[in-house]
Amino acid sequence: MTTDAVRWHDHALELLDQRALPNQVIHLRYDSAEGVARAIRDLVVRGAPAIGCAAAYGMALAGAAPGATAATLRAAHDVLAASRPTAVNLFWALDRQRRLWEHATPDAALAQTLLAEAHAVLREDLAMNHAIGGHGAGLIPDGARVLTHCNAGALATAGHGTALGVIRSALHAGRKLTVTACETRPVLQGARLTVWELMQDGIPVTLIPDNAAAHLMSRGEIDLVIVGADRIARNGDTANKIGTYMHAVCAARHGIPFYVAAPSSTIDLTLADGSGIPIEERAAAEVTGYGSERWAPAGARVRNPAFDVTPAELITAIITERGVASAPFQSTLERWFL
Repeated sequence: MTTDAVRWHDHALELLDQRALPNQVIHLRYDSAEGVARAIRDLVVRGAPAIGCAAAYGMALAGAAPGATAATLRAAHDVLAASRPTAVNLFWALDRQRRLWEHATPDAALAQTLLAEAHAVLREDLAMNHAIGGHGAGLIPDGARVLTHCNAGALATAGHGTALGVIRSALHAGRKLTVTACETRPVLQGARLTVWELMQDGIPVTLIPDNAAAHLMSRGEIDLVIVGADRIARNGDTANKIGTYMHAVCAARHGIPFYVAAPSSTIDLTLADGSGIPIEERAAAEVTGYGSERWAPAGARVRNPAFDVTPAELITAIITERGVASAPFQSTLERWFL
């Protein structure tokens, strides 16, 4: 797919407005860290790797702002860090930038250094996605019927994708496959984004309600599940879009492989297990309706957790740019990334 979710153009950050898809392809322009933070919070840009890329550019914009000081850089860092709590890629990218500005005097040279680092974050993410795809393609048998949840494709990354990157790489290797995409309530990233993205590439895809996945598994119509991740703890517990845990449980019940595809920027070795992963709760309006439509009664009590944690014992393998990790995950992840 050639539509960039995150791109730098003419001294500003341009983000594909994923709230408008699939009906409109609109790029919005940002020239401040505060604007980028708002775009992350409002889901203009989403997907853990893409959020990290956007945050890196947000710090570059802060460094280039007229009259930038150490205090304004700290403020930009803090507002970006507060935009969304679960995706660790956000903090990984901000930490890379912080190491550059923390002990430097803000000037034109530092601004160029921060911009160069943001470009590097974007390039590295794209390279990692292609490497993930290459490692994961061998896990996809010819003729596979693949289930995926949410959107872990080019729209969620610098390009190619993580879970969808594995699918793309398998197709490039000559395998035939079909994709079943869960709609991914309440914001419908699967219906609006994954289906649109795969159709752009001519990849066979069928959309289903989230609650139809177990039914298809029970009928032998799903051969494997592959998803992305927003944070992976040291033991392999994985946070991903709400509903992922449900699919992992059903896959285990039916003996179906369940794969997680993610770059090293998603792995948080500071957390022993998934119990320490912060789970974002979003606005009730995302559940009570969509757009201008409202279907829940006024005053209804709502819970809207945006993510859940899939325990490591339900995961068949974790696919990273370094290779494919099997259980026990902790020893492999530590060896690769410590």
